[in-house]
Amino acid sequence: MWGRTVPILAKKTKAYGCSRAQNHDSTDNSIEPTHEVDLHIDSAALPLTHIILCRQNQPNSLQNTKQKTMATCQAWPEPVVRVQSLAESGLSSIPSRYIRPQSQRPSNTTSFVTPKPSQTDYDNAYVHDHDHLNIPVIDLEHLFSKDQVLREKVFQQVSVVCKEWGFFQVVNHGVSHELMKSARELWREFFNQPLEMKEEYANSPTTYEGYGSRLGVQKGATLDWSDYFFLHYMPPSLRNQAKWPAFPPSLRKVIAEYGEGVVKLGGRILKMMSTNLGLKEDYLLNAFGGEGEIGACLRVNFYPKCPQPDLTLGLSPHSDPGGMTILLPDDFVSGLQVRRGDEWITVKPHPNAFIVNIGDQIQVLSNAIYKSVEHRVIVNSNQDRVSLALFYNPRSDLLIEPAKELVTKERPALYSPMTYDEYRLYIRLNGPCGKAQVESLASQT
Repeated sequence: MWGRTVPILAKKTKAYGCSRAQNHDSTDNSIEPTHEVDLHIDSAALPLTHIILCRQNQPNSLQNTKQKTMATCQAWPEPVVRVQSLAESGLSSIPSRYIRPQSQRPSNTTSFVTPKPSQTDYDNAYVHDHDHLNIPVIDLEHLFSKDQVLREKVFQQVSVVCKEWGFFQVVNHGVSHELMKSARELWREFFNQPLEMKEEYANSPTTYEGYGSRLGVQKGATLDWSDYFFLHYMPPSLRNQAKWPAFPPSLRKVIAEYGEGVVKLGGRILKMMSTNLGLKEDYLLNAFGGEGEIGACLRVNFYPKCPQPDLTLGLSPHSDPGGMTILLPDDFVSGLQVRRGDEWITVKPHPNAFIVNIGDQIQVLSNAIYKSVEHRVIVNSNQDRVSLALFYNPRSDLLIEPAKELVTKERPALYSPMTYDEYRLYIRLNGPCGKAQVESLASQT
């Protein structure tokens, strides 16, 4: 991938897998391509336990499996249909390829009820002015304050939301509001260009860089109602502006500026997480490969309006496999839903805020003190949506495992070492299945 890192596997793994009915082609929007090739394989091919055994006993076996997979993933199994083109064609019903089974439709599983804040929420005051929102909002204004009390309050709030929510919004984050607005508007302008112009950037299953409408090469898979554009930002060696859209003319410049600002924000949040876990401030950053070698990529999602939004999803339920996701949501239309208990909570974006969520790799590194959270995207019949997800990940060739400082006799290591490349391979084999991937790594007690 851009850099290289990877989650760790449980010492005794459960052989979870997804049924064919659940194995949607639309893998989560944080699954980025590898450095050489993106591995999306049939779900029956390889269980996670096999990956672990290959690492331990047959180091060449896993590499051979990857090579065989790459050879079979040179082209999409079917003609790619652009969802935006479908939406603009005036159709009154969606094709069957996008229709979810009855039990997975948002109309049967969605709750719009705002959960009551916990006592901890009130104690830490981050809900005080924002209790009309669905997920906590944290003001980072005093992150670098000389007032130690104010600074510690920010750290405490971040600690609570990481433990209790795994999802939160941040304001006064240091990224220019004008830059955020410009990035969103320019990407919307790109998606509104004629199809033939966008097709110049069409991607393939060998690498997801570019303009796409599906993930995975499973023929006949259920598809998500969305298009996207995917690009690398970090490390610099993988950054190729020639693959970024040349139109609108200022887009490449804005991508570079936006990426720089959001990556810096990710580093600040990661340092707070490290400190709150009782680790050295740079522990997680170093585990990710260091400041210049972390992996960062941008996926811009376009969710066209849909004539039957109750039958489909913009993005299948999943937890993000990487380290951390920093999302710039649409400023007018909600669509992101977060699972909390048995309910799906629709996130209402706060003005000029980023939405931050913990990925599977931080769950592993923290030995499950912090946990990734299942989420999905719904669509609507009236308006399109645009969102920008920057994935802040480890280098893909580094072993990821629980920090030794967080492993005790009472709380043993829940995961065995695994690289991010290997973890993504597992996901590509089994498809997006909520949190089944990361939970399958946990040791059995």
